[in-house]
Amino acid sequence: MTAPLATGTEQAITAIGLTKSYGDKLVLDGIDLRIPEGTVFALLGPNGAGKTTTVQILSTLVAADSGQAWVAGHDLTRDSDAVRAAIGVTGQFSAVDNLLTAEENLLLMADLHHLPRREGRRRAAGLLRRFDLTEAAAKPAATCSGGMRRKLDLAMTLVGEPRVIFLDEPTTGLDPRSRRTMWEIIRGLVDDEGVTVFLTTQYLEEADRLADRIAVLDRGRLVAEGTADELKRRVPGGHIRLRFADPGGLESAAALFGPVTRQDTEALTLSVPSDGGVTTLRAVLDVLEYASVEAAELTVHTPDLDDVFLTLTERPGHSAQPGHAPGGPKENAR
Repeated sequence: MTAPLATGTEQAITAIGLTKSYGDKLVLDGIDLRIPEGTVFALLGPNGAGKTTTVQILSTLVAADSGQAWVAGHDLTRDSDAVRAAIGVTGQFSAVDNLLTAEENLLLMADLHHLPRREGRRRAAGLLRRFDLTEAAAKPAATCSGGMRRKLDLAMTLVGEPRVIFLDEPTTGLDPRSRRTMWEIIRGLVDDEGVTVFLTTQYLEEADRLADRIAVLDRGRLVAEGTADELKRRVPGGHIRLRFADPGGLESAAALFGPVTRQDTEALTLSVPSDGGVTTLRAVLDVLEYASVEAAELTVHTPDLDDVFLTLTERPGHSAQPGHAPGGPKENAR
């Protein structure tokens, strides 16, 4: 079976009906994915959702029980060597060798990719400059900070110049400044070089900042997919907040919109339910203008990804937190 034809943008990853069980535990229950080239795709989900298992299958570390998948145009089952040649994988746990220097780690990866010695040194030097690791080139990796080690870990993944990169919780344990640096590097790979990034993360802000599209995986099933804004509009809680200069304006506006609104008489604000869309905003402004009621300030509030995550994965007696799927060993492949 050949890969499904893409419409418009070529697909970097296509998966149809992937399933996986470990014993009597169903980890993936028939998921479908279509991820365009040159984008960041984020997979979110609570502990046990199946995120890491999905990465392991698509990066050829484990085999699916059923379903088909194509990565970088290659059949995952029939042409796994070509898939491995086209991808890079950076796991949550660093694969950096602490006894080697930063440069030696990169040269080791060049040797594993069977690069000529001169080409390997060229790529290592370029990656050291790109990741601002030149000063650490001759230092043992064990002496590097956590942020530097994560940058080196990602640089090692790039030695083979992969077109598709799987990042399994790449910023776990980093401080906010190091995390933002990693975000800039990841986004640059996509925007400047057209690399496709498949990201799993426990930081919802990370998915919001980086991802072109986000999918929510829960108990082995994809329960939602879309852009961050599209997902935020799916959950309740969005509203337009109007602030007025005097109590009279507040009372007039409250009478226009009826009992669905929420008033704060001290702050002189009125909250009108909204899906965050332009059409709703325009309708609210039209009502105010028609009644000659003027608001001193208007702000649009939409649910964040925390609200989306909790709404889509919440179930009785369970505290949904982002994390790893069980089953199968946690591995870091390149």
